[in-house]
Amino acid sequence: MDIKAYIESGILELYVAGALSEKENMEVHALMQEHPEILQEVLEIEKAITQLTAATSRDKDQAALENIKERLGFNPKVIPITKPKYNWVTYTGWAASVILTLGLFWTINKNKQLSSDIQTVTIEKSYLEQQIEAANTNLNDAKTLISVLRDDNITQVPLAGQGNFAQTYAKVYWDKDQQRIFLDAAGLPEPPAGKVYQVWSLTLNPLTPVSLGTLDSFITDDNKIFEIENLNQSEAFGITLEPEGGSESPTMEQLYTLGVVATTS
Repeated sequence: MDIKAYIESGILELYVAGALSEKENMEVHALMQEHPEILQEVLEIEKAITQLTAATSRDKDQAALENIKERLGFNPKVIPITKPKYNWVTYTGWAASVILTLGLFWTINKNKQLSSDIQTVTIEKSYLEQQIEAANTNLNDAKTLISVLRDDNITQVPLAGQGNFAQTYAKVYWDKDQQRIFLDAAGLPEPPAGKVYQVWSLTLNPLTPVSLGTLDSFITDDNKIFEIENLNQSEAFGITLEPEGGSESPTMEQLYTLGVVATTS
């Protein structure tokens, strides 16, 4: 596309003046989004119209008015004629200028409103797409969880409250084939500011804890079910409250829940 030829065609002036059809307005608007040069030209035309209106004030310099007229291409030829009793041409010209200016300002505002409406529709469409994607993700997660709960090969490990946290509880669903666990942490209270829950895989002899990570999204997660990778030969699982970022070893005074994997005979 020849941008320069398009700008010089005069269609942008018609766009600002509101002389185009709705379809043509949409086409110009689309090209403005695609080509910064076209957008800049429209802004310059609107700016010139605004300055022209301001320059008609008696307090403005006539030279500024002439400069702006030249920018807009207002270069009328001066033809000497006999001055009539009433200069109807002058009156009519100024009336037309006022009408044109008011029309241009109305069109500029309508174009700005159109741009705002299009932007609003775009934002709403994007938000709707995000909601649909989130719903699909939640549906897939729900299907995965249901399949896990119904799988006889999944090892279920209840985690009971410990010490001062006897009222807390959680449950682990261990999918050994996929080397992952699903942790149902709905029985844990919301952690205080600056703290986070950390999940541990334990071997008992000797007692060796291995971190499975922190539940950073605990507060914002509605269902409190977390899928966590577990590559360990776990004999127990525990959850402690740790400083944000987690700890290298569990703080036993903050051990909230603990559960031992049942052995099969």
